[in-house]
Amino acid sequence: MKRLKNMRTSTKYIFLAVILLSVGLGSCQDELDLAPETQISDANFWNSPSDLEKAANYFYSLLPDINDMNDNQGTFSYSNDGADEISDGTRLAGATSGDWNNAYKLIRASNNLLEKSENVIGDEASINKYLAEARFFRAWAYAGLVRRFGDVPLITKTLSETSEELYGARTDRQTVIELVYEDLDFAAANLPMSSAQPAAEYGRITATAVLAFKSRVALFEGTRAKFHNYGNPNEHLQLAVDAADKVITSGEHQLFIYNEDPAISFRKLFQDAGDGKSNKEAILVRLYAENASNNLSSHRISENRINQGKMVPTRTLADLYLYQDGLPIGKSPLAKPQTNSLSQFEKRDPRMEMTIFNSNLYYSPTALYVPSFSFTPTGYKFSKYYDPLYLSPPDSWVDFQIIRYAEVLLNYAEAKFELNGAIDNADLDKSINLIRARVNMPPLTNAFVAANGLDMRIEIRRERAIELAMEEFNYWDLIRWKTAEVELPKTVYGAKYFEAEYGPATNKLDGENFVIVQAEADRFFDPARDYLWPIPLQEIGLNSALTQNPNW
Repeated sequence: MKRLKNMRTSTKYIFLAVILLSVGLGSCQDELDLAPETQISDANFWNSPSDLEKAANYFYSLLPDINDMNDNQGTFSYSNDGADEISDGTRLAGATSGDWNNAYKLIRASNNLLEKSENVIGDEASINKYLAEARFFRAWAYAGLVRRFGDVPLITKTLSETSEELYGARTDRQTVIELVYEDLDFAAANLPMSSAQPAAEYGRITATAVLAFKSRVALFEGTRAKFHNYGNPNEHLQLAVDAADKVITSGEHQLFIYNEDPAISFRKLFQDAGDGKSNKEAILVRLYAENASNNLSSHRISENRINQGKMVPTRTLADLYLYQDGLPIGKSPLAKPQTNSLSQFEKRDPRMEMTIFNSNLYYSPTALYVPSFSFTPTGYKFSKYYDPLYLSPPDSWVDFQIIRYAEVLLNYAEAKFELNGAIDNADLDKSINLIRARVNMPPLTNAFVAANGLDMRIEIRRERAIELAMEEFNYWDLIRWKTAEVELPKTVYGAKYFEAEYGPATNKLDGENFVIVQAEADRFFDPARDYLWPIPLQEIGLNSALTQNPNW
């Protein structure tokens, strides 16, 4: 089947076409003083803004890949292959870490472009554009390092094998984050708005992508400081509010509505219909190829998540979804005892059945999918990013939406609440209630919360959880809220088991017939250790000044 993507032909895999070029420019440049004219090297390359563009293309190859998306570290999903070692607390400090190595690879490439740009002659605005891309990606890398490891070595120039900085100590978290903010501010000031970006450059970083990412970083740092009791949380939270507000008031983005039909828009957002520049919700995407005949880059998320069950929902996620009256399990009169595997979806937030399979979604073009325990220990399977067109053959070209507008709205609401201890209805209407309106859910108001004995913080967090489920936020939210020590050690449950549907049970069940996927006795979280990741042992062996995180 041939499929055309909006605005894709001219840009598609300009990024991949120059990966080898950019990698070469980032290493071994000092080994030879001279190079043949036919060989690309520092001696004959860094001359014009177009050279900077070619070098900057390499950064995009290091954007997160949808194939690597893993929500199994938290409480919302599990794998048919077994428990995630981070989720159940059985991880050991490793000799190496791709999260560490890849981040510093990106930092080196960014620093290299920034340094070599000093020799480039040309239009200043064009030069600054690619410097802005380099600084965005450096900020991206450092924010990821700090989120995982805390204090990390801060390197702002390219190093040689004899550089003293190779043997330097870790830089404190706040100093690193200050550089992240500086880089992002420069990038936002020197990159185009989405509406001004040429169609041929769709997929490159824009000013609103930078601001959206800044809101993500600042919310993480602010809430982590608040709940872990250190630093100045409000400084970060205000930056999160300001950055998110700039995206909102820019008018550049809006929630995706498919053919003016909110009822199916959330599902279509993660399929072909959500691809391309016309989708104003997508702020930063990883592009894939067009179709099977032009398959430079593809993924198999439908195959991995559905047929193989590499990431399947848990009961924890399923129970979060509100009923159509806006009330949760335990408060809504719409909640009834579950009588079969599908009755749990009745009168629930529509995002439940657009995230977790029920029989109303097609498993294949000719057969309905009914939940079972085939390749899923929980009895559930994810439907987000699922498209039956891409099961046989399983290659898919749907773009990965790394940052989308709904997250910015959620960042704004949470940062506002945590900054002030409250949020007014106007700010709820500006953020969360737009997301709810897309799926015809009732608005969240202070009066509704008070009248029904709800907790506004819990409801803001719930909205974030169900909107962003399977998009790699759950674990990191638990970390920053300091609730991982409570939530991660709990028993992992799956669906309720109905023998009439599934046959005699071979699964371990609790007293209410819910499947026990992993018992509490087999899950651990040490709050004195596990809120930070271990520094790779090989790095410590190479650098005696590089200390390990506590208790690893």
